[in-house]
Amino acid sequence: MEVTDENLATLANYLQQTLNPDPNIRRPVDMTIRVAAAITFKNYVKRNWYFDEDGNDRIHASDRSTIKLLIVSLMLKSPEAIQRQFRDFHVINGILRTAHSLFKRYRYEFKSQKLWEEIKHVLENIAKPLTDLFVATLDLANTHAGNSQALKVIYSSLVLICKVFYSLNYQDLPEFFEDNMPIWMPNLLNLLQAKVPCLEVNNDDDVPGVMEQLRSEVCECAALYALKYEEEFGPHAGGFVTAVWNVLLSTGPQTKYDALVSNALTFLAKVAEKHTYKSLFEDPATLSSICEKVVIPNMEFRDNPEEYVRRDIEGSDVDTRRRAACDLVRTLAQNYEEKIMAIFGQYVQKYEDSGCTAWRGKDTAMFLVTSLVSRGSTQAAGVTRASPLVELGDFARTHVLPELRKPDVSQLPVLRADAIKYLMTFRSLLPKELLIEAFPLLVQHVSGKGVVCTYGACSVDKLLAGSLLPRPALEAQAAPLLAALFGALDNYSDPAEHNEYVMKAILRTLSCLRESALSYLGEALPKLAGLLAVVTKNPCKPHFNHYLFETLSLSISLVVKANPNAITAFEDALFPIFQEILQNDVQEFMPYVFQMLSLLLELRGTVQAGPDSAYAALLPCLVAPPLWERPANTRPLTAMLGVFQKLIASKTNDHEGFYLVQSLLYKFGNSDMQQYTKQIMTLLFQRLSSSKTTKYVRGLIAFLGFFAAHFGADTLVDIVDSIQPGMFGMYLERVLVPDLQKVSGALERKAAAVGCVKLLADCRHLQQGDLARFYTPLLQHVRHVLGESPGARPAEGQRRAGAQGGRRGLRQAPGGLPTPAAGRPGPLLHPALAGLRSVVNNNLFNGFLILTTVPNCINCFNNCCNSLVLNRFLKSLTTYDYRHLLIFMELNELNTHSKFIFLVVLRYNLLVIMYIVQFCNKLFL
Repeated sequence: MEVTDENLATLANYLQQTLNPDPNIRRPVDMTIRVAAAITFKNYVKRNWYFDEDGNDRIHASDRSTIKLLIVSLMLKSPEAIQRQFRDFHVINGILRTAHSLFKRYRYEFKSQKLWEEIKHVLENIAKPLTDLFVATLDLANTHAGNSQALKVIYSSLVLICKVFYSLNYQDLPEFFEDNMPIWMPNLLNLLQAKVPCLEVNNDDDVPGVMEQLRSEVCECAALYALKYEEEFGPHAGGFVTAVWNVLLSTGPQTKYDALVSNALTFLAKVAEKHTYKSLFEDPATLSSICEKVVIPNMEFRDNPEEYVRRDIEGSDVDTRRRAACDLVRTLAQNYEEKIMAIFGQYVQKYEDSGCTAWRGKDTAMFLVTSLVSRGSTQAAGVTRASPLVELGDFARTHVLPELRKPDVSQLPVLRADAIKYLMTFRSLLPKELLIEAFPLLVQHVSGKGVVCTYGACSVDKLLAGSLLPRPALEAQAAPLLAALFGALDNYSDPAEHNEYVMKAILRTLSCLRESALSYLGEALPKLAGLLAVVTKNPCKPHFNHYLFETLSLSISLVVKANPNAITAFEDALFPIFQEILQNDVQEFMPYVFQMLSLLLELRGTVQAGPDSAYAALLPCLVAPPLWERPANTRPLTAMLGVFQKLIASKTNDHEGFYLVQSLLYKFGNSDMQQYTKQIMTLLFQRLSSSKTTKYVRGLIAFLGFFAAHFGADTLVDIVDSIQPGMFGMYLERVLVPDLQKVSGALERKAAAVGCVKLLADCRHLQQGDLARFYTPLLQHVRHVLGESPGARPAEGQRRAGAQGGRRGLRQAPGGLPTPAAGRPGPLLHPALAGLRSVVNNNLFNGFLILTTVPNCINCFNNCCNSLVLNRFLKSLTTYDYRHLLIFMELNELNTHSKFIFLVVLRYNLLVIMYIVQFCNKLFL
């Protein structure tokens, strides 16, 4: 529809009619339009129901109240034609779906008092009605046994009932359900064994039917009780094991049964790991039958190779038959190790003797060994504990390396993938000599196809990440390895076919080689730039893209470090691609581009190259407000340039605003920034008064500390008071003194501490006049900040890419901006002492005063008293200083010589005779 005045008027009229109270005007609207309106309403509520990051409500309060009032009744309503179909089960299923969506979070939330109170309230109102509905629905299933349409609705309700039952029982066993286990458990067992022929006729081999869904849910409930409530479930365990066993034997290999088989195997694994049910599995005949009829058939390879590799490497194969069978084998092997090893050993030998024709059997044998031997693993190191009954090195030399030495890497790809996986899985336990011997073979397999290439690249990445290969072994294979990796990417021009594991292996290889990789980068960089140009048109693989940008950043850093003049060549090659990304608003790549530009700017600065016109041409783009509204862009944009006011106004990105203005002040100094300083301070204090948050207060204290440290305490006070007279006093009273100790993060605490030291030692406003009353309380708080360890707690709002950023932060690109205390985090004492060197020269007494408030500085003070000239100390004193001497008197750690100096000091001024008496009492009594 064209946007004209006439069309807009017509649209406004239609919208007005939707509010007409006369139903005869509203109801004749076409059903398509009504459905579209309902969907639009649903999407609007879904997008805007939650408050935004700044606490703004995009739905009017009256509309919000109306929605809450009507939403349940609307959910339960449906047209008359549907209501006549079958009793009230349209309402029941709607309520059950809603209940399931509300209660399923109980499955993963941490235990807390608030959670217990909510579950208690829910159980008091839901447990009995749910049980009654469960029994009534079972009765209806018997009543309507001949009505297939009714049975489909009834059994759909039973699926939802089981889901709600699982959620309500997950955190702990409720007393009501424990008392009613005689109702629930026998009926759940009957549902597991139920045969409903009219519901089991399903021509779709991929999509599970309602009976498969129901049995799967029952297995989940039984596994939960077997694992967490074994004592209460004990009397029912035998019946469920038998029923699950029969289900597994009668279930075919079709995909629609995968979830059911996985949950059934998981149930058996949960039962087998509990000593309470040990008697169910002790019979060797039972174990042999489980292995032969359940485990091995479900371990056989039948998945799509690409999907199998992806899920296996990522560990996302938790719901597959093979993974569930593997978990069952591991559980049985832990409790019945010798029996299981003997049983499966026969199958492994059988498959090994069957030759190349039975590759599926060999694959199963390899998978069996991997499952049987593993006793504990981590993502970073692979298997870390293994069964002593299998010698891993001997098995690798006998069965794994011969498979990898076969010349044709494309032959029997699944077996080769199994061999590579074996080395990758047990890499931490295999002898280093064996890994060095196998590494050239792994490099050869990177040039393979499909699963072989993926496993080869992944194994290279894992070995290098774990530092399991000596550098000479890597350097010897660097040329063929990089050639194979880049060759694997040359085969695909479609970004959808790019292999993220290959790109990650390239990044890992270059990262390990560092300077040794320079000889290969001349050929590699044009390929990387070409890949970037290709993926820009279709950024469909986020992990691949991340590793590509990371590799480019690393390569640029390495080359420019060796040849600073190469920066121009990189800019010429990459800027056209960056320009295309920015012009086409490729949102997936914008954060990466800004970080790359930051890196190039930083490197250009290190080689003393002047600013380039290409960067200046980017300025109009960089200050566009939409860029700053995306959290993923904020960090890299801040590293280049910024919109300070927009950042400070955002509760999410205000810390980025502090980093930005701090960087500008640090770079250009107060002389160049002086004309903007008052405006900056005005914006900061406006935000403090209008939208104060704990995170913002911490950032403000650290920033003002930075300012005082670099440009002087008096300068800071004068600027703040120029905004409003007495403003700095209010800041001291309401912000700095009460909240100083809340500042977190090593760098932030250093900035705040050094700034406060400058205020105490140098600020004339704080030593006389109205602000003098804050001197002592601020001094005490500084003592705590300097004396306490900052710990490992990061600053709230630590620099991050944000929710949209994901993995977009490049490690090789600059991640932060210069800070006043930049450098290696350490104890806060050292920057404070460094800042006091000049303070002691100007005002010796105040320097000593601050030093002695730090417990760790007592020895330093004693040394100062022994080495510094006493006359300079005496000349620095003023009458005002003496009222702080009582702080010194509280320090029992002062040595005798230091106390003697104080005694001499006090003798030279008759105005402090009272302090002499108190000091002597403290010293000698």
